[in-house]
Amino acid sequence: MVIVRHGQSTWNKENKFTGWVDVDLAEKGKEEAKEAGVLMKGMYFDEGFTSALVRAQDTLKIILAETGQEDLIVHEDEALNERMYGDLQGMDKDETRTKFGVDQVHVWRRSFDIAPPNGESLKDTADRVLPYYHKEIAPLLKAGKSIIIAAHGNSLRALIMHLENLSKDEILKVEVPTGQPKVYELDENLKIISSAFLS
Repeated sequence: MVIVRHGQSTWNKENKFTGWVDVDLAEKGKEEAKEAGVLMKGMYFDEGFTSALVRAQDTLKIILAETGQEDLIVHEDEALNERMYGDLQGMDKDETRTKFGVDQVHVWRRSFDIAPPNGESLKDTADRVLPYYHKEIAPLLKAGKSIIIAAHGNSLRALIMHLENLSKDEILKVEVPTGQPKVYELDENLKIISSAFLS
């Protein structure tokens, strides 16, 4: 299984909280997706999964074009969407710190179960990502299928926490870089045999 966070979006570039706002990839993000595809040349997938947001969908399309698999079956579902940032969505991150205080914004961004106003915590995100993974993706992996998932920093962190058996404190230190594929080799019980970022 390969997971990849979408390339840089226009709002990543503008330092804004994005969440469920459906913004496009920036030019750099398209380049990152293309580079990810180049790294994956020679890898073939049975099915793909992505979120309901265009920045992740386009990242996967670019990767599949590079690997010659434009006709791959791809499932799109909002269960894999980025964490919903609620009232912070669309706000400049520096302005947010000025308005709410550096410490409060840090708590919202880096705690496991404290959500921003009208938004989701990482725990909330995991509560929709993991049931979808167990229902839709895990059976394919157990059947020996090769899967690619293009999603978002926090939806992928929720999945990484589960796969790598990380604690609430350990996952808070995990950063998922944009456009850098991570390859997991899993046994028949979906336990990790090996994992590594491609570079």
